[in-house]
Amino acid sequence: MRLSLWPQSLFGRLIAALVIAVVLAQAASLYLFARDRERFVVDSSVREWSRRITEITLLLEQLPTAQRAATVTMLKEQAGRLVLRRGPRFRGPREHPWAGGPLLLPAGKGAPPRGPHLIARELRPPAHGQLWPRIFIQLPFVSDVRGILAQQLRAELGSGYEVAVQRAGAPAASVIPMPSPFFGPATDRPTESYDVDVRLTDGSTLVYRVTRLSPGAPLPPSLMVNLILLVVVLVIALYVVARSITRPLSRLAAAADNLGRSIRQPKLEEKGARELRRAARAFNTMQDRLHRYLDSRTRVLAAMSHDLKTPLTRLRLQVETQIDDPTLQARFGKELDEMETMVRGALALFRGLNDEEALEPVDVNLLLETVRDEFVEMGEDVALEGRAIGPLQGKPQALKRCITNLVANAVKFGTRARILVRDGEQLEISVCDDGPGIPADELEKVFEPFYRVESSRNRDTGGTGLGLSIARDLAQAHGGSLILTNRTQGGLEARLTLPRRR
Repeated sequence: MRLSLWPQSLFGRLIAALVIAVVLAQAASLYLFARDRERFVVDSSVREWSRRITEITLLLEQLPTAQRAATVTMLKEQAGRLVLRRGPRFRGPREHPWAGGPLLLPAGKGAPPRGPHLIARELRPPAHGQLWPRIFIQLPFVSDVRGILAQQLRAELGSGYEVAVQRAGAPAASVIPMPSPFFGPATDRPTESYDVDVRLTDGSTLVYRVTRLSPGAPLPPSLMVNLILLVVVLVIALYVVARSITRPLSRLAAAADNLGRSIRQPKLEEKGARELRRAARAFNTMQDRLHRYLDSRTRVLAAMSHDLKTPLTRLRLQVETQIDDPTLQARFGKELDEMETMVRGALALFRGLNDEEALEPVDVNLLLETVRDEFVEMGEDVALEGRAIGPLQGKPQALKRCITNLVANAVKFGTRARILVRDGEQLEISVCDDGPGIPADELEKVFEPFYRVESSRNRDTGGTGLGLSIARDLAQAHGGSLILTNRTQGGLEARLTLPRRR
């Protein structure tokens, strides 16, 4: 059996299509949201780094060379305590609410009255939460941090300073670390570091190392929770709506299948959506028309059966009384016999199509043994192989008639018949013979009423050519099929397939 990941039912396909559509739409929304957040994080980080680097560069440039080196060393050692701010003038550590540690650069009388000032305190995450949640989803993006940072610094410092940004190399004593401006969760997150080389106007170079938190956009888990809740709510809503659509369709399909088995079926209940009510109403109208047609045909056939018997009887009487030639009399009598056989066969065919026999569990093994015993008692060579695993829901007389027709054809045209039974998800009954077979282009034609293969099954063998047609109609009335195939070792195989409803 071939397995398919795509659901085969209408209900399953509606659910799957909606879930896929919602997931794709939410994935696109998450992507756009993450891209915007990534841009915000990058832009904010670059602005903060540029501000810090610009302020420190302008302050260090005013110091003598020896004091500048000592200050760089101090900045490196206490990088985790740096906080930069802009203000009208410098205040002492105890005067400013942000101050949490000693002053790194003295603000002597020579310090500019206005401009950037450096204050040190220990960086701590906010006391009542963090900027990002502890658990988050990261969508990786590739941002040109180097280019954006270099461009921003050139704009901040002016044309008198040369700026170069490159991937961070080995740690160096002269590198001034710049921490990330954002707090992250206490997890081992990958980071990216860049070295920013700033050449001062006196030719000396300051090197800053900026550290960026893991590239990408941290997304709060609430987004995924919202996505899952949205999918669940939509699936529940669609389940209610889809069942209101698929249930009437299932009832319509079952009614159509039952109509093929027996024309007398109760009408469908017309309820549900407007289209479903129209479909049920059209089906009921079709069923009523079939009832009227079959009733009318039954009355016509009953009249024909009565009217045809009278002229046939009169013709037979005239042949026997008015024709003296025995040979001619025998020929006319044979033609009349054939006409009566054809009339009886046609009536039997129509009665079979209008059969009102009720469905019931049929003991297939007992039915096949009965058919075999009946033919054996008539001196025919009929064998039975295999057994059914259990009863089959069907019409006992109709099934017996179908199998009897197949066995009768086999013993008539193929000397002997062999019945093979294979049971599983469906019941297969094959009737094989050792006859001449049927030409491949006529395997379907023999199911037409009154059709006979002249090369091997001529009129001298008797019959009307209705046996296989009746057998196929009875098989289809049970939801099954009947096919003919020529056997490789010779002879014909009639395979009757009947579905099992579990």
